[in-house]
Amino acid sequence: MSSKATQAMVLAAGLGTRMAPLTDVTPKPLIKVAGKALIDHALDRFADAGIAEAVVNVHYLADQVERHVAKRDAPRITLSDERDALLETGGGLKKARRFFGDAPIYCTNTDAILIDAGELESCALLQQTWNDSEMDALLLLAPIDRASGYDGAGDFSRGEDGRIAFRAGPSAPHVFTGLQLISPRLIDAGPDGAFSTKLLWDLAASKGRLFGAVHTGDWLHVGDPGGLAVAEKRLAGRDE
Repeated sequence: MSSKATQAMVLAAGLGTRMAPLTDVTPKPLIKVAGKALIDHALDRFADAGIAEAVVNVHYLADQVERHVAKRDAPRITLSDERDALLETGGGLKKARRFFGDAPIYCTNTDAILIDAGELESCALLQQTWNDSEMDALLLLAPIDRASGYDGAGDFSRGEDGRIAFRAGPSAPHVFTGLQLISPRLIDAGPDGAFSTKLLWDLAASKGRLFGAVHTGDWLHVGDPGGLAVAEKRLAGRDE
């Protein structure tokens, strides 16, 4: 089994209710930040990382997303159609499993933008950190003080060995950025139908196989109009 990721999935089927009224007529993945659709911020990162194939799941205003990604040259896009039923994040991965091989898969949401710092781009950081013999999921985490458009209490604590645990108290130092590497064997362990990726993370954590890598740059959460405005201001004049 290869531990080199060559495929990716972009979760683009959500309703985007927190972004209303912008999402009344436009799906959230097509909301533009600094002149570029959110989904293109994600897909461009994968293309730059050398990922040749990506799966995009669709549900809400699916035709618009389908037309948009059809215009791209790279990565090569396969659609996972969820028009009949929204499957949540984990269910979307499970339905798309047939498109993937046995190597770990990059997976990301579309409501965040990463600004890299240091020597390694975010996908490269995950790939370099990945250890197939120890890991079933490797999440890219951001320290809360490097997050914008986010007012939560954090998601995870992280041990010295890189293993992570869900927030147990009132706060945790790290927030999930939306980008991860996940093993197909973990996806295979999920049920059919709708479920959250958290169920898969719980399974990995129960076996000591849930890890986190820390993003050293900024994380722009674009989950609502307020976060969108902050991201626009942050990226003004910046060429990613």
